[in-house]
Amino acid sequence: MARLLDTHIFLAIIEDRVATLPMAIRKVITDPKDRYYLSVASLWEIAIKHRLGKLPLQNGLKELPEIARHYSITLISINENHVLPSVEPEPVTRDPFDRLLLAQCLVEGMKLVTIDTALINHPLSATA
Repeated sequence: MARLLDTHIFLAIIEDRVATLPMAIRKVITDPKDRYYLSVASLWEIAIKHRLGKLPLQNGLKELPEIARHYSITLISINENHVLPSVEPEPVTRDPFDRLLLAQCLVEGMKLVTIDTALINHPLSATA
């Protein structure tokens, strides 16, 4: 199955904090049959928060795409097909990054790997 990693899941992976994630998520992100993706929107979110001083990073921003590849995580670009559809049911979150990730899951046939309480019960979530 194709899995889109939420930003905080990606950060946990690259910062060696997977053990802090719930067991159900650890099982999802270690399944060798699955393919893992990261939205460029997540890189954008990380960059914004880092530049605002809200997110310290162990590595530099420019290294993040290569680090993702090192973990066999494929980057997925944002295109018009991702920004125009309406996701049903309507997610409870108003966060535009979260809404975009759900739309990418819808369009690309993926499940979102997240521990975000506003998203975990959505049908497009891997934990729903």
